[in-house]
Amino acid sequence: MTQAPARPKSERRRHDREIFALAVPAFGALVAEPLFVMVDSAIVGHLGTPQLAGLGIAAALLATGVSVFVFLAYATTAAVARRVGAGDLPSAIRQGMDGIWLALLLGMAVIAVTLPTAPWLVEVFGASDTAAPYATTYLRVSSLGIPAMLIVLAATGVLRGLQDTRTPLYVAIAGFTANAVLNVVLVYGAGLGIAGSAWGTVIAQVGMAVAYLFVVVRGARRHGASLRPDAAGIRASAQAGAPLLVRTLSLRAVLMIATGVAARLGDAEVAAHQIILSLWSLMAFALDAIAIAGQAIIGRYLGAGDAEGARRVCRRMVEWGIASGLLLGGLIVLARPLFIPLFTDDQTVRDTLLPALLVVALSQPIAGVVFVLDGVLMGAGDGPYLAAAMVVTLVVFAPVALLVPAFGGGLTALWWAMGLMMLVRMVTLWLRMRSGRWVVTGATR
Repeated sequence: MTQAPARPKSERRRHDREIFALAVPAFGALVAEPLFVMVDSAIVGHLGTPQLAGLGIAAALLATGVSVFVFLAYATTAAVARRVGAGDLPSAIRQGMDGIWLALLLGMAVIAVTLPTAPWLVEVFGASDTAAPYATTYLRVSSLGIPAMLIVLAATGVLRGLQDTRTPLYVAIAGFTANAVLNVVLVYGAGLGIAGSAWGTVIAQVGMAVAYLFVVVRGARRHGASLRPDAAGIRASAQAGAPLLVRTLSLRAVLMIATGVAARLGDAEVAAHQIILSLWSLMAFALDAIAIAGQAIIGRYLGAGDAEGARRVCRRMVEWGIASGLLLGGLIVLARPLFIPLFTDDQTVRDTLLPALLVVALSQPIAGVVFVLDGVLMGAGDGPYLAAAMVVTLVVFAPVALLVPAFGGGLTALWWAMGLMMLVRMVTLWLRMRSGRWVVTGATR
């Protein structure tokens, strides 16, 4: 009787160690990704304002295009983790190879579309006459690296499914370092200007893809998994990723609507909105790291047929999400006098920013639950529900956000609408978690 409480405590500690071991390297890899654009911006910025503006437009187009295919990482993580849990490593790696082949095919299709339409895309995005040529150049050269970028997404999913988040961290650090060196050498040393920056990034991305492929291929040979493309497997990967594509597009629509509404509120409001959005994205990286751990761990438990273990670790990760959200919200409030001056000297922007920022801080515990449950359901392969839930969220959010200017609301009202969006997501995901319908055991869902 005296030892009864020790088992739950020891189990929580085991879950904590596992979540921590996966989440911390995942966070490092996630943060490394946006640093690519930051390095490019710092180097290209010294070429001139038109070049920097062109880079900003092209980078936004590339980021939007690549983020649409993030399902390559999410769906692959869940599928591979299930097979790992079932003890079938050859099939796990074979499933990962199907995702990598799908990434290559999608990447080649994106190149075929982007190269001829680059000038039109830049024009639609509103580039000025002086920035448009630079944006077109950067977009065309960088598009050649899209297959490598998508392979990196899929291969990252393979390694996460294999419970390895350290290798992606090491590859991301190496890629970031190579990108920085190549940019300096090609932009200034070789005198290639903005094209040199794009080529440096492409070379770094190809190097990252090669590193990932080396690791995956080595694992495939060790376990006797086939490396050849399999039409049925590629098709299955695409079908598993389709609902997550709908989810991602719906989420992107939410962010685009929010930015559009902020732009209608005025220059100070849209400037403050961009600052908040960048901070919100940084908080999302921290919470997404826990979600990534959730994808890998939940998939493995379900693949092993341990439904009760999956439920217990889900509850523990929700506790992690709430605690992380409270911590992040507190940091926003306490550190605001330090970081707000780093973004702007305009007192009007600062005055507009502060109350909306407090709303963001209050919503972080909700965001923590949302990100964790998102990861749990992805790990369970519950993509269709995630897609439906995000569409419902978009339908609720859109009219509320669009009515903010009509009723004289400002940026704070818009971020209350964003808080409502997160609350709706939490409710829909919580209901699914409570229903237990996501708990489907076996090597495949």
